[in-house]
Parts: sequence; C-alpha cells; structure tokens
Amino acid sequence: MTTSTTPRLEEITPANFDAAVGIRVRPEQEFAVSPVMKSLAEAYLHPGVAWPRLIVDGDRPVGFLMAFYDIDWYEDGSVRRSGLWRLNIAAGEQGRGYGRFAVESVAQEVRRRGGKECYVTWHPGPNGPEGFYLGLGFRTDGETSEGETVGVLDLG
Repeated sequence: MTTSTTPRLEEITPANFDAAVGIRVRPEQEFAVSPVMKSLAEAYLHPGVAWPRLIVDGDRPVGFLMAFYDIDWYEDGSVRRSGLWRLNIAAGEQGRGYGRFAVESVAQEVRRRGGKECYVTWHPGPNGPEGFYLGLGFRTDGETSEGETVGVLDLG
C-alpha cells in the first residue's frame, strides 16, 4: 500500500459530510457506481442495514464505502447476506491501496458480526471493477442481481 499514513474509516458526520459527498470517481467509472449522495440517501432509508464510511488517509478524504449487513437477498427472505454495497475511491487516489483497504475493512466487519461470506455486485464492462474484485479473491458462479455480477469472498 502506498499511503502516507494508515488509512482509517470514519462515520459520516456533519463535520465530514461535504468531504464525503465531494468524492468523485474517474468519469469513465461513473456508470459503475452511484454518487456518494445517493448512497447516503439510501443509508438513511435503510438504518441498521447500511454502514456508510468515509475513507481517510491522514487528514485527506480518499474514498467512500457503504456496506450492508444481514439483508434479505431474495424477496422471500430465504437468504440473508452481508457485504460491500458501494465503493467510491476518489479519481486521484486510485491505485494506492485504498480500495483493498476498504474491502478488507468490510470483510473484517462482516466476520466480526459472524458472517462467513462477503458479497459484492458490480456492473460488467471494460471500465468496471471486475478485475479488482476478482484480484482480491472474490469468485463468481454466474449469479446476477439487477443486471450486475454477484461476487462472493469466503471468510472462513
């Protein structure tokens, strides 16, 4: 990791709200992830399920993540899952290990809450994050959700 300090996660507060909503991915990646503002609105609508965090290195905001915990994956409630809902690494901060840090942080929190698997979905495409997630150990089995590829990371 080529960070200047150890990155950390911060809860979204009035003090860092503007920094969080100011996180922008590269223009060619915008199709693959919602803006932070939309994520925060969804977190408000799903209290106790959504876990939004600002990724900070020193005093620099470098990204945003939102995890989900113990949600009904299918409408019938037969499957419950936890994982990474959103990951936005600022355009100028990509390639420095912050994405890996974010995924590892969410996986650690899923494990702490008793989970054995960490899920993520992504938009397929040439500028999408598939290679990133597969490189971190996520695997696919052909499952999709709302047109996105589903990946799972075994935490066992």
